[in-house]
Amino acid sequence: MIELKPHAEGAILPIHAHAGARRNEVGGIRNGRLKVSTTQAPEKGKANAALAKLLAGWLGLRRSQVALLSGETSPRKEFLILGLDCGELAQRIKAEFE
Repeated sequence: MIELKPHAEGAILPIHAHAGARRNEVGGIRNGRLKVSTTQAPEKGKANAALAKLLAGWLGLRRSQVALLSGETSPRKEFLILGLDCGELAQRIKAEFE
């Protein structure tokens, strides 16, 4: 299960990112983190922007509701999902894997 954390403005989603992948995809859960891949190279924030856009689309959110909190240069990142609490976010993630 993903280790979601509450935040005053929403929920924190931990992900394991893979930049420079063959395709953009959400590939499951790995060590308590959502595994997300992007074709963008990890340079000048391009991969982080692509990850945020991919997460927003996958979760059915606006791009403005997904913000990088930590892990700018690391594969272990935390995104703030604005406007959803941990329960709502968990339900959306679960629905995508069913």
